[in-house]
Formats: sequence, C-alpha cells, structure tokens
Amino acid sequence: MSEPVEYPALYLKRGEDARLRAGHLWVFANEVDVARSPLTSFGPGEACAIVDARDRPLGVGYVNPRSLISARLVARGLDRALDASLLAHRLEVASSLRERLYEEPYCRLLYGESDGVPGLTLDRFDDVVVAQATTAGIERLKPEVESAVRKVLNPRALIWKNDTGIRALEGLTTYADVGFGEPPGALRVREGGLEFLIDAIGGQKTGWFYDQRANRDALAPFVEGARVLDLFAYLGAWGLRAAAMGAKAVTCVDASASAVKLIEDNARRNGLADRVRAERADAFECLKALRGQRERFDVVILDPPAFVKRRKDLKEGALAYRRLNEMAMQVLSRDGILVTCSCSYHMPRETLLDAIQRGARHLDRNVQVLQSLQQAPDHPVHPAIPETGYLKGFICRVLPG
Repeated sequence: MSEPVEYPALYLKRGEDARLRAGHLWVFANEVDVARSPLTSFGPGEACAIVDARDRPLGVGYVNPRSLISARLVARGLDRALDASLLAHRLEVASSLRERLYEEPYCRLLYGESDGVPGLTLDRFDDVVVAQATTAGIERLKPEVESAVRKVLNPRALIWKNDTGIRALEGLTTYADVGFGEPPGALRVREGGLEFLIDAIGGQKTGWFYDQRANRDALAPFVEGARVLDLFAYLGAWGLRAAAMGAKAVTCVDASASAVKLIEDNARRNGLADRVRAERADAFECLKALRGQRERFDVVILDPPAFVKRRKDLKEGALAYRRLNEMAMQVLSRDGILVTCSCSYHMPRETLLDAIQRGARHLDRNVQVLQSLQQAPDHPVHPAIPETGYLKGFICRVLPG
C-alpha cells in the first residue's frame, strides 16, 4: 500500500463537507475554516489536503485564495499525489469512453470535473491536442498535464488555448501558445463525413464545438430539399452538415469576417459551395432584414453564444432568447422547423422553452417540440455537479395558430 501523500491541510467549517461527500468537487471561500487554515497562507494553485471539521481527510486538491471557488477536489483519499501519474490515469479512463463513442480521433477528450480533472479541457484533433486551463491549479500543473498527454497519446503537438475570459476569476492572464511540438497551423476536424479546417489558436474556444455534434446528427430528417438559415454559424458546422444531408440551399450567417471566410473555404473543400452561401452580419439585424424582404426558410438554426453569463443576467437574457426565437419564427415557412439552443448554464431548460412558447404565441403560432437537445456524450454530465450540464435546446415544428 502506498504511503499517504503529505500536503498542507485546508480545513472546512463544520457541516461544509456534505456537498463534497455527495460527489461535488468545489469548496467555496465561505466554507473554509480560515482560523485553522488561512487562505492567504496558500499560493494560487497550490496542492492541498482537504479536511473536514473533525480532521477526517476528504482528499487531495488545489487552492486558489483569489477565487470565490477557493479549492477543487481532484482525488478522494490521501493515497494519490497530484502529479502526472494521476493525470495520466484520468486521461486513460476518459480516452476509453471516447474510443467507444467515436471511430475517428476527433472529440472532447477530457471534460473537466466530469472526467475528474477540474479546470482542464482537452480537445483532440487527430494527432494534435488543444488544451485549456481555467484554474490556477491546472495552470500550475501545466508541465504535468503535458507529460500525461505525451504518455497516453504522444501527439505531435499540444496547444494551450488559455484565452477564455473565465480565467480572470482565478486571477490568471489570457494567452494562446504551443505547449510542445511544432505550431501545427490550420487544424483539420472530421464530422459526419465532412472535413473542416479550423484556427485552433485564433478561433473561438478550443476551435470546434464538439458539444453540438450529436445535435447536428439529428438534423437529417428535417433538411432534405429544404432551404436552411444557419445563424451564429461560426465555421458553418450546422449549415454544411445540413447541405450534406440534402438541403437544397443554405445561408450561414456570422458576425466574424474570418469565420465567414472559413465557411466559404470549408464549403469548397467539401464540394458544397453551390448550395452554401456565407454572409457576414449581426444575427438580429439579419433576421430583421430578411423579414423585411419577406424571405422564408424551411429550417432556421439558432446556436448563439451565452446570453446569460451570470445568474443576475437571467431576466435580460431570457428576453434576448425570446426576441431571437420570435424573430426566427417570422422568417420560417408556414410549416417550418426551428432548431434552437442555449449554452447558458444559468438559463434553465424550461425557461428557454417558455421563451420559445411566448414568442410563438405573440405571433399567433403553435409550437410542437419534436426533440430535446443536450451536449454530446463526450461532454458527460456529472449528476452531483449541475454546472457540468449547460447545453440545452429543442427541435421544434412551428405551425400557424
């Protein structure tokens, strides 16, 4: 039996261990017994042993005294060090699921808390891995992460895409650079028999939204011979998939000039340029213009960025979702399909559905929910950590009132 690891103790107040024992991995600052273990005695990202008020160890994690979430539990018990060996084990377990799910090596390889490594995201693009550290603990463990990735996958390159705004909550700066290997340039991703080129360093998030793959697969029954509008298109994943499934004409709209160019390039790459048109525009302004032109589409796809980034933004964000969905219905054909999503964790599924229904009734339309959407299985939801389940959506049929 291995010797217990020794890390400085972070003590919890009485009764504040219940959530951790139920399976969650976060410790909030007001749950720490600062008389016994002052947060200021820890450096950002420092490893610790998390201990309850009765001196019973819960496990090993890391601390950030600058963050509202002051600690995260990584391993239960004290028999595992917070090192490359533990990370390699977590990565091997995560990889075994993805190998069962997908025939090709394009997926969310490791999804933070759900895969037992809070603060770390790994996306795989064949022989290149794109990593994102959102906590001081993972920032401090970058060499160990790279060692684990080399050991388990041995890719030709690893890119750190650490430019997300959430890092500011941890007191971290933003940047994007190469962890190891040669800069790979444009990366390739394959999905649904199509090939897309992406910009891993300059693009959004880690370069590709793997979380919507299963939802894009669900388009097939609705797009044959259809005229499709794909809003917030980014690289055109929804639109190009629709075209490949038989849509007769697809318009992809995004506010980014670079995204529009990549949509056009990817359409040509896949022999879909004759059916896919990309346009640079704000989605709301585009919908307003299309309504004025009396344009109609058989399918409208809405995959916007998060409108509700904080709980206090819910009321305003819900109004934005209602307005967006109502405007989309105004350019739908009489018996049209609305595919609508929200990646806002603080936007409950039932609130999104209510926004859709309110918009429909304001237009004297009726909505039938045909399918509920959620994140793909390479983004598994931890039942004790509701924060891991963020993506929700619906495929709806919209009919006259």
